[in-house]
Amino acid sequence: MTQTIGILTAGGDSPGLNAAIRAIGKTAARAHDMQVFGFLDGFRGVMENRTVRLDGDKLSGILTKGGTILGTSRDKPHRMEVGDKTLDMTGAMIENCQRLGIDALVCLGGGGTQKNAYRLSQKGMPLVTLPKTIDNDVAMTERTFGFDTALAIATEAVDRLHSTAHSHHRIMVVEIMGHNTGWLALGSGIAGGADVVLIPEIPYDMALVAESLLARKSGGSRFSIVAVSEGAISAENARKRGELKARKKAATTDADKNEAAAALATFEESREGGTARVARELEQLTGLESRVTILGHVQRGGTPSHVDRLLATRLGAEAAQAVADEDFGIMIASQRGEAVRVPLGEVAGKRRVVPLDHPWIQTARQLGMSLGD
Repeated sequence: MTQTIGILTAGGDSPGLNAAIRAIGKTAARAHDMQVFGFLDGFRGVMENRTVRLDGDKLSGILTKGGTILGTSRDKPHRMEVGDKTLDMTGAMIENCQRLGIDALVCLGGGGTQKNAYRLSQKGMPLVTLPKTIDNDVAMTERTFGFDTALAIATEAVDRLHSTAHSHHRIMVVEIMGHNTGWLALGSGIAGGADVVLIPEIPYDMALVAESLLARKSGGSRFSIVAVSEGAISAENARKRGELKARKKAATTDADKNEAAAALATFEESREGGTARVARELEQLTGLESRVTILGHVQRGGTPSHVDRLLATRLGAEAAQAVADEDFGIMIASQRGEAVRVPLGEVAGKRRVVPLDHPWIQTARQLGMSLGD
């Protein structure tokens, strides 16, 4: 019977993490008489035995707080820096949990955390995960907590850019987070009334984007808002990336694999700052003054929305119930409005991208919004 559980938060911070921690802790203690401990700073805290008791006082007043009271890190259990070496610490971390009397672990995080937790699970660690990320890209769940808050912040930013764009007759190019998926840029672009939205799922042709902006100018609109997902890519660069990935996959020797991997890494580095290039090219192609706004980490901060609090609380309570049921190796997902248990093997290593037939894309096209294709 599970008597003591540990909780950790890993990867980037996200609104709703504290709400989930609170829900797990309260449900585990009150409904199942369990002890609850938090590991500090993600998987690093498990390796270093750094814990804090999550009793009533620790859980009180955290529902509305952003970030995570446990701290976080991007350390990977199988590739963790220890001194001047990089080691596989999965076995050591499981032994640490056993020595501490931790019967089960609850891991809160995005795609990377799901993958890392799956590795621990395969080595024998009883665990349950929750999907958190502002990117909304975790597989097998319709919504991750953190996304709604970030969507509201990004939408407000697009709203605010309208007034300065209108006043100065400019193209305002705003970079929106989302990693390699376009949920955040597409959602805020539609909600905020952007004229162009560029997302990773639809490689863009800059000439077509410029053409749509010039058409707006001809129609009497002297400003435009262009929302760019941080992972957006041109059709030409998408082709180059595909060729480099194919080259890496086809490599048969270590030397060829290393060379292909280095070429791919160099290509990805060359794409950094791509939003500024988008603005420069649009200015050259349209003759309209352009300005760039990068929202950055402000999208992840602040008080979580009521939607994220509710989702995190529901999923957190179900995670504690799953631990009590000793149903391990699963992620608690949100599907059709229900908290659903899905095998971690169906989540790890996968990404939920925006389907090309998604209603949001259909809506954008119906509105006449350019998606760059």
